[in-house]
Amino acid sequence: MKPGNRFLGRVVACNGSRATIAAVAEGGETSLTELWSVGRLISISVGTNRIVALVCSMQTAAEEWSEENSNTFRIEVELMGEVFKGADGQEEFSAGISRYPYLGAIAHRIRAADLARIYDSRQADSCVIGKLTQDESLDATIHVPSMLAKHFAIVGTTGVGKSTAVTLLLNKAIAADPKLRVLILDPHNEFAAAFPESAVVIETDTLDLPFWLFRLEEFAEVIFRGRPPVPEELDILRDVIPDAKKAFKGGESGLMRRQTEKSSITADTPVPYRIADLLAMIDERIGRLEGRNDKPHLRSLKVKIVSAINDPRYHFMFSSNTITDTIQDTIAKIFRIPGEGKPIATFELAGIPSEVVNSVASVLCRMAFEIGLWSNGGIHMLVVCEEAHRYVPADPTLGFLPTRQAIARIAKEGRKYGVSLGIITQRPGELDPTILSQCSTVFAMRLANDRDQEIIRSAISNSSMSTTSFISSIGNGEAIAFGEAVAVPMRMRFGRVEEARLPRAHGIIDKVDEDAPPVVDLRSIVSRMRAMNGPDISSFQQSYLAAQSTLAVPYEDRTGDATDEVEPVDPRDDFSAAALESYRPEMLPRGSEPTNPQLERFNQIREQILSGQAERDAARMLNTPAQPERGFSGPANEPQRSGSLRESLLKRPLGSIIRK
Repeated sequence: MKPGNRFLGRVVACNGSRATIAAVAEGGETSLTELWSVGRLISISVGTNRIVALVCSMQTAAEEWSEENSNTFRIEVELMGEVFKGADGQEEFSAGISRYPYLGAIAHRIRAADLARIYDSRQADSCVIGKLTQDESLDATIHVPSMLAKHFAIVGTTGVGKSTAVTLLLNKAIAADPKLRVLILDPHNEFAAAFPESAVVIETDTLDLPFWLFRLEEFAEVIFRGRPPVPEELDILRDVIPDAKKAFKGGESGLMRRQTEKSSITADTPVPYRIADLLAMIDERIGRLEGRNDKPHLRSLKVKIVSAINDPRYHFMFSSNTITDTIQDTIAKIFRIPGEGKPIATFELAGIPSEVVNSVASVLCRMAFEIGLWSNGGIHMLVVCEEAHRYVPADPTLGFLPTRQAIARIAKEGRKYGVSLGIITQRPGELDPTILSQCSTVFAMRLANDRDQEIIRSAISNSSMSTTSFISSIGNGEAIAFGEAVAVPMRMRFGRVEEARLPRAHGIIDKVDEDAPPVVDLRSIVSRMRAMNGPDISSFQQSYLAAQSTLAVPYEDRTGDATDEVEPVDPRDDFSAAALESYRPEMLPRGSEPTNPQLERFNQIREQILSGQAERDAARMLNTPAQPERGFSGPANEPQRSGSLRESLLKRPLGSIIRK
């Protein structure tokens, strides 16, 4: 432990990738063994070069420890590279090894200067993201342009600090590239608190994502509520949507347009159209004489569309603001162009129905790639997918195919057009291996599952077995960084993030006051569950008051005599929106229906006709002439024929049924 004395042991075995070092702890002391630990780097002197090795395992020769005598132990190390003098006389680090250690070569503690050379990315625009685990005095640096050029991934189990690491990396990336635009697909609504000054929160209450931006398969995912679409109904949509888009542009009708115009607009073209036109064209097809076999599919499709547009959870797609051409405003808001000082957009997916989350993610990822493609690389876009195994699962039969294709296209071709991808997942074993293999930089945090660990080892080509062997036991906030953003695989600890900027879900606090009683508004909770914005009962109140005033008007019966007035129900003095429950008007509890004399008179006549009809049917079955009902015009001996209620009403004089 004296300055300058770094002797640890000597090499007793070596092969092409590993070496065995023998050392002695004298008198049962542990001062020497404290310098050995799994995951630490040591160096082996070979002439003027110093070979860098990573400790894999250790054990005593006698498999026991003596408290008084010397103890011999052996250490298995993996050879990582060497430090040598370059042509200019400066010491450099190389991942290759020119001279292997010989038997008896001295192993010693690695120098701090050698550690700095090993983990130096040799890039001028590198940034610090934390500290090295082996030496807290040395900074852990990465090259941000290399990380964003070919995508990156952060993997780790729940609670190890993935979201905090994402927050730190995104802050560093924005500082390194001010032109960067970031879109975060946030399924847990937790990143809004992490970027209070530099992010815009996009939620379902303030979002207008027009339905006409969806391609046919994405729109079908919404209409069919995540179930496989019916082929006949999907074909109808494929034919009708272009006609609706044509009608919105004011062109000729679908029956009169030319064949060349038909091919100019397809069901996937992002052109506005109105749902009313779509339903009108479906009704037109239903009313045609030909195509009777298609009418059940047409009616079923119409029911699905009407159900979707009436669902309050889909208000962000079918609101009144989505029937105009707002594509520029939508792109400018979601993708932060020009940004106005806030380059990050956190797209909160928690409020979107689960059956359409995949289609919304598909639209956003596809539009991000198309913006980078058609801008000729003028916009640098980063799409961060939290819980990425939901969108691109390893099983090709699961998930939504357009979402998988959109994310895979960014992973394979996005770097050519300035579109980067950030993958965050806690189950890399359930993630599509093709997507993970496209990530050139990986931050592997603690992974407890053996399959997940094996996926990381297979996905990272330049990782060593010993480097990834202790992924299951590293601490919170620690990670092993691989890839092009770092010079060599690096075990590091992420820097701390301010308490106020930690990602957390809405309403989640760290400390709860146990003395204070909980304050929970159940009406607000129920209102959110039912996807209602608030009590808007103005129209209901007007109709209610109008009904009360109508009940006070006297009416005359069929003979013309005036009857008693119906006593109106006095409205409450505090009848106001604030005094009512937060329900929609049609969901308010209804009292007893007011008496309607005309309706009662009609019901009496209806019962009279039906009873007379039943009497005549019974008499006919017994072959006995039935007595004609009083009030009917015509001779008494006229044969009575059984018929429907409509026929019976048509035979009666109009004046005997209703009054003028």
